[in-house]
Amino acid sequence: MEIQEFIAREKARCDCFRILAACFYQPERDVFLEEKTLESLSFQLGRVCPEAGPFAATMKESMLAWNNEDLLVEYSSLFVGPTELKAAPYGSVYLEKGRRVMGDSTMEVNDYYRKMGLTMNKDFKELPDHIAVELEFMYYLAFQEVEALQKGETDKARYFLDAQEEFSERFMRQWVPVFCDKITQGTDNPYYQSLAGCLSVFINSKAGTFPVSDESMKITTQVYFCA
Repeated sequence: MEIQEFIAREKARCDCFRILAACFYQPERDVFLEEKTLESLSFQLGRVCPEAGPFAATMKESMLAWNNEDLLVEYSSLFVGPTELKAAPYGSVYLEKGRRVMGDSTMEVNDYYRKMGLTMNKDFKELPDHIAVELEFMYYLAFQEVEALQKGETDKARYFLDAQEEFSERFMRQWVPVFCDKITQGTDNPYYQSLAGCLSVFINSKAGTFPVSDESMKITTQVYFCA
């Protein structure tokens, strides 16, 4: 595969992380429809993780059938409360004994952010291991990888690619599949059921693995197009 084609695919994977993160904040139906966010997700998944693409298409169809208030009610029921959360969006709930938040795993995630030179905005009220935060972090790592590749800085690109794999393996793959199952069990809403399916497939799949080489840049690497 040519390096430019590889970069284009990595840009698409980067966008998938960004859009999936946005899907786990409070729903903004009109914005998503106006900006064709879900069409973009479906298109990009088609390039890097085709098996997840149909879920994104169903999300678009389902969003058209619901107004923003209905989506917000369902979002709150799953992820916010006020009663016990049907699908707590925090990694520590699944990684710690007793389903507690702000456990050791939360601190480890925060330490990983700091290792990569990031700190969370003090005005942001969510915890470091909220699903949207972890997805945004993966987007940041993928974005840095793409920028390095565009500059021909292959060692730096490899560093950020390895960081993506390490973070996903240590944290996200350990709890996101169970979290997605909780969403599916906790709602009849096809939008959120499809979002759960999309995220679960995207996080777990390695179907896009293949060697990439470019003699002029002297790189040979193994790339996962799905995190």
